[in-house]
Parts: sequence; structure tokens; C-alpha cells
Amino acid sequence: MKIASYNVENLFDMNDDGSEYEEYIPNTAWGWTSDMYRIKLSHTATVIRDIGADIIGLQEIESEIALKDLKAEINRQGLYYPYYAFAKTRNSAVNVALLSRYPIQSALKHPVNYSGKYRDILEAKININGKTVHMFVNHWKSKSGPESERLACAKRLLLRLKELPHNEPFVLLGDFNSHYEEYKTFLKSRKLNNTEGITGINHILHTIDDDNNPITYETLQKSTDTLYNLWYDLTEEKRWSHLFRGKGEALDNIIIPHALADGQGIEYIRGSFERFDPDYLFDKGKPYRWKSSRNYPKHHLGEGYSDHLPIYALFRI
Repeated sequence: MKIASYNVENLFDMNDDGSEYEEYIPNTAWGWTSDMYRIKLSHTATVIRDIGADIIGLQEIESEIALKDLKAEINRQGLYYPYYAFAKTRNSAVNVALLSRYPIQSALKHPVNYSGKYRDILEAKININGKTVHMFVNHWKSKSGPESERLACAKRLLLRLKELPHNEPFVLLGDFNSHYEEYKTFLKSRKLNNTEGITGINHILHTIDDDNNPITYETLQKSTDTLYNLWYDLTEEKRWSHLFRGKGEALDNIIIPHALADGQGIEYIRGSFERFDPDYLFDKGKPYRWKSSRNYPKHHLGEGYSDHLPIYALFRI
């Protein structure tokens, strides 16, 4: 079984709901038209088809309409997802979703708070050949804001994880806007570090130990209260899915608990985690993001894919 995560970069439908980014308001000078929408759907569907995941978490989907249109386009390209879940956050321009080839028993959305400032976390309970696994699709606050905002997301997620039955299998995935070693990378930034060195992804989710050492796969096998970030299965030079000012960041993550490494039921296949990085997803060494003109009047060019690379991992049933 292949599980993946992909930030598709701004998949907006053709309805004017009043919450769109300026460049995605339909039929303005920006040129977000039905034809442009179809191109974006086709490009996004091609990537998802080529990943070939059984379950894929998606970020930056505007609406359930956009998700259904994407699902239909993926089907046209030869990959069928019978099941889906979507979490619409009030006043949010973009949201999180999940497509699955396995039945979704239930889906919940968990508001971080009720201000509308944070995107809801999507939880889908999936039936895999009689066994269940909880998928949590995340899109935490961006680094335009301080770490305290991502801390709030992590605390809400952890609160739900603690409610699950002991050793219940789950997978955390999505765009956490956090590096797998955020506790190292954000320390020197006054803008980010307003939490006295505490990070959501590392300290709250316990992907590091009490001595600030990363949780290893071997540690995970012995411990029921830590989590393992699958980026550590890759060589260091490949541990990035997004570029910021020319520097690689691993903002997208897949994180697993002891239950997926204990030799029972559904198991992570160690060493199977990969970044999906075919040549067509790159432009001059950078992720081939969805393009708009640099000259005025600015407009969509109908080229590119996303500013994030997808990630995936294999699991044994």
C-alpha cells in the first residue's frame, strides 16, 4: 500500500465565493478562466496518477467542487479513487482533502480553534482489508508567522491522538510548514522563535527525545510515546520538498507511531519513503511551480505544477 502527500499549490474552482486569492477570482485580468482551470486540473491529475498512491493527502484545494473535478480528471487519466474526504475551514481560501482507494469509515475535521485563523486538521478512518488506520491531513500555519502558531496546530493534533485507543495505527502527513529538524533551523530567527526553542513538530509531537536527539526507527520500535519522521530514511541531500530562497526545506512530512513498526498488522516498509521527483516536476533545478507572468498585466501562463514536491511511503498489510 502506498500513502502519499502533495501540496498541489492553489487549486481553485470557477465559483466566486469571495474568499479567493486575487489571482484566482474567476474571469478577471489574471485570466483564471475555465480553460486555465482545466489545465491546472490536468497537470495536477498527471502528477497524482504518476505517483499511483492508494491513499493521498492533499493540501491547497479550495473546495469540494475542485476536489471532485480533480478526482474526475484523475479517473480520465486512468486512476480511480472511489472514496474522498474534505475539510472546509471557515473563511479559508484553501483547504485539505484526501483521496482513497480503500473505504473511508468516517471522516472528522478538527478545528485548531474557532477563530478561522487556522486550517482544520482532517482525520479519515480507513478500512484496509479489515484493519483500520487513521489518516491525519495537516496544513499548518506558514512561516510568515511565528512558531507559536504551529505549536497551536501541533497541540490540537496531539490532543486528538491521545484520544485514540492504545497503539491504534495512524499516519500524520501533509504540509506542516515545519522542517523535520525545525528545532535546529528556527533557533536563530527572532521572527520564528517566540516559543523559547519549543517546536510543534519536534517537541509537541515528540519526534525528538528529551535530549534533543531525533527519534530513530530503532527507538520507535521500542517506544509507544514517540513518533518517527520518515525523512530520516533518505540521504540528507534529498531531504527537502520545497525551496525557500534557494535553500531546501522539508515542509511536507509523513510521521508514524510505534503501531506501524511493531511487527503486527499494518507495517511501514522501512526504507520505502521517497520524494516523488521525476524530471518533469523541475524547472532549472527548482520545483516547476504553477507559473504566472512577471510582467504587467500579470496573468496565469498555464504552465507548471506546484512549488512543493510530493512525498510517499509504502506499507505492508
